[in-house]
Amino acid sequence: MAVIQINGGRVLNGELSVSGAKNAVLPILVASLLTDQTLQLRNVPHLQDVTTTMSLLAQLGAEISMDDGMAINISSANLNSYAASYELVRTMRASILVLGPLLARCGRAEVSLPGGCAIGARPVDLHLRGMQALGAEVEVKNGYIHARAERLRGAHIIMDTVTVTGTENIMMAATLAQGTTIIENAAQEPEVVDLAECLNAMGAQISGAGTDTITIAGVSALGGAVHTVLPDRIETGTYLVAAAMTGGFIKLRNARANTLDAVLQKLVETGAEIHTGADWISLDMHGRRPRAVDITTAPFPGFPTDMQAQFTALNAIAEGTSVISERVFENRFMHVLELQRLGANIQLRGGNAIVKGVEKLSGAPIMATDLRASASLVLAGLVAEGQTRVDRVYHIDRGYENIEEKLSALGADIRRVTLPRNAPAKVAAA
Repeated sequence: MAVIQINGGRVLNGELSVSGAKNAVLPILVASLLTDQTLQLRNVPHLQDVTTTMSLLAQLGAEISMDDGMAINISSANLNSYAASYELVRTMRASILVLGPLLARCGRAEVSLPGGCAIGARPVDLHLRGMQALGAEVEVKNGYIHARAERLRGAHIIMDTVTVTGTENIMMAATLAQGTTIIENAAQEPEVVDLAECLNAMGAQISGAGTDTITIAGVSALGGAVHTVLPDRIETGTYLVAAAMTGGFIKLRNARANTLDAVLQKLVETGAEIHTGADWISLDMHGRRPRAVDITTAPFPGFPTDMQAQFTALNAIAEGTSVISERVFENRFMHVLELQRLGANIQLRGGNAIVKGVEKLSGAPIMATDLRASASLVLAGLVAEGQTRVDRVYHIDRGYENIEEKLSALGADIRRVTLPRNAPAKVAAA
């Protein structure tokens, strides 16, 4: 049983390089299904979700190779299946993204209903309606989505709600559709833009990515391309918060400040001194305790729900009282109970968390419940007195590359250890 052990109380200082974005690389990997030529991807992070996606592609017949450890080459020239099995899809909701490319390229798709983090309802209805609007026959039976179309047709699609993966799935399918597709109320996230840029490099004709209206003129075929995945804005924000919580200094290389405007604004409100360049961000707290900040999550360009848990941890030790309002996922406060075990003063009221900052947290055994919650618990452990042990760290491996090594490089006392099953909880002094 792997756990992360942290002896808190150390100020973080130093520089790090940000990894490629998990939420960008997954749909881009899947986009390789749209062509019989090779797609080469650079800046691919070493994450469990990436491994799962590559296993899924291989199961469909794609050939995957590494280029000197610097790039991944994917050839889907000889696909031998259009079925994505439950065994792989159940671990990761992003697996639903194979639906559009398989349907567009093969004319058929059988995709298991997905699994992933239990942070709230994320129905696939919008994906299915999008495929139907493009002319596909769609049926859900025995836990699988069955879709069929000789060739998809362009359509005018108005999304009921903003959905990142829904936008991406429809956009990928529409690249090979006959005619023009317009997606209104489209997701505007940087990861959607990165996918569009990769698809355009493959020969797609997509305009408007990054706005609420995306237009896709269908083409008969896509080709190969070389694409570098954009930096992970959530990893960037997580390490900035870590430095802010400990009163330290950090400079992040390979980072894009323009994807983090809402997060950087809130960090300035905490008292952080922020500087940015074309490919870097620095934060300096000058040893100060952060001030509490109110947060309301919203689709991009609003405050990202994937940073809510990290700011909950920050507010737990900040000066003052804050209100955190979760407006994207209704069940995304599961980390609160674990933070309370460390001594945080947090009350839940519907979709809001009322956080009264305390001067100190105390180390304790805690358990990760989802990807971003796991990151917030690690951050809390960095400032807690004594030892904190975070269990179920497989959640964090889905979205953070080498988190212990990176935090250690900043001065944290953190390591991953393997404990025997049923090991007793023990909290040692720092």
